[in-house]
Amino acid sequence: MKLIKTDICIIGAGAGGLSVAAGAAQMGAEVVLIEKGRMGGDCLNYGCVPSKSLLSASHIIDTLEAAKQFGIHAQIYDVNYVEVFEHIHKVIGTVAPKDSQERFEKLGVKVIKGAASFKNTREVMVAGKLIRAKYFVVATGSKPVILPIKGLDKIDYMTNETIFELKEIPEHMIVIGGGPIGCELSQGIGKLGAKVSLIQRRRILVKDDPELTKYVHGKLVEDGIDVYEHTNIERVEKVNSKINLYFKHNDKPVKITGSHLLLAVGRQPEFEGLNLGAAEVKYSERGIQVNSRLRTSNKRIFALGDAAVGYKFTHMAGYQAGIVIRNILFRLPAKVNYSAVPWVTYTEPELAHVGLHESEAKKRYKDIKVLSLPFAENDRAQCELKTSGAIKVITRKNGRILGASIVGSNAGELLGPWCVAVTNKLKIGSMASCIIPYPTRGEINKQVAGSFYTPVLFSEKTRRIVKLIMKWL
Repeated sequence: MKLIKTDICIIGAGAGGLSVAAGAAQMGAEVVLIEKGRMGGDCLNYGCVPSKSLLSASHIIDTLEAAKQFGIHAQIYDVNYVEVFEHIHKVIGTVAPKDSQERFEKLGVKVIKGAASFKNTREVMVAGKLIRAKYFVVATGSKPVILPIKGLDKIDYMTNETIFELKEIPEHMIVIGGGPIGCELSQGIGKLGAKVSLIQRRRILVKDDPELTKYVHGKLVEDGIDVYEHTNIERVEKVNSKINLYFKHNDKPVKITGSHLLLAVGRQPEFEGLNLGAAEVKYSERGIQVNSRLRTSNKRIFALGDAAVGYKFTHMAGYQAGIVIRNILFRLPAKVNYSAVPWVTYTEPELAHVGLHESEAKKRYKDIKVLSLPFAENDRAQCELKTSGAIKVITRKNGRILGASIVGSNAGELLGPWCVAVTNKLKIGSMASCIIPYPTRGEINKQVAGSFYTPVLFSEKTRRIVKLIMKWL
């Protein structure tokens, strides 16, 4: 077995692993990168890139259907499902070179294709080679969660990793899972012409604000999707070419017959065959245990992204990569700060959040103030006839911004200033005092911030003071 010595060995060429590899190599470290699957990991091949490409196509249909509200009567359109999926794979192909083996080898990274397995606390075996490194970074990503549903083993079901290989529009797609993946794919496939039934154990998008989630729920129903919340799945069976799903909805038995079944109940860490026990790395079903510096129980091994316990977002893996680089290359005790982690569900309308939700803030503080404003109050939204949505901001009575949630068109883009505010512990005055160009959707951020001062500015006490001042002049 050929021995290769290196400074850093990274296992997994997804968003986090690639970020560490590129940064460390360009700063002068010797880096070995191991990947058993496709370069680019989950986000490029099965997640963010293909799903957002699909949603972009579905949003075009929304635009065409809304055109008559502006006095524009579009001709009947036809959806060519094959061409839609060709578009998706073309986008993947366009982005892929940035994550390719060739690019990283040009950066000085030694890329090895194969499944890695720890031999001991300092060595990894892969493709007939033994890698001995000063530090290891586990960035192996995640895989779809497969529920233990009776009869599922006899069904040809899909996950987010296989749905983009479809060659035709499903006649009736049954989606199990009402999180971001389930809601996005349900709406995307549904707008392209499939009948969709969405089954969720609790309410959809359970990690988001329930008041704002209602906007997404309403749009899904408006799009013709049958949404079943608060369910209990009993079994699934295949009869001829059809799939029957049996479940209870509000304690009443329901049977749905569809042509395709999609499991979208989340993702779980992927480290099958990695032999973490030999490396003395502690882990569970939730992921590898890490401290605030992203170190595992083996101080020479770090873990990040979906492989580690914590948030499972591509942008989080990128953030964590910076923490790992500072710890390994510069021996700085850099620590993660999760007080301002943002996320976005890219349905129409989008649902975005950063910081604390109202319920979380109430548990921590007794002096919170909730500011909210509907998109109907925004002139740009009125011009575009996209008034469905709202913004909710949570502050303390002293004005410190604790969190923000937005639902509506381009909510993810509107969230940016609130990410800065929560990260830097700014007060609401910093947002209220900004000059925002008119007419833009961004004005809603300033509008809702200004409402913090409304009770005081337009109070009876203020009126008396102003009248007194006016008398003195």
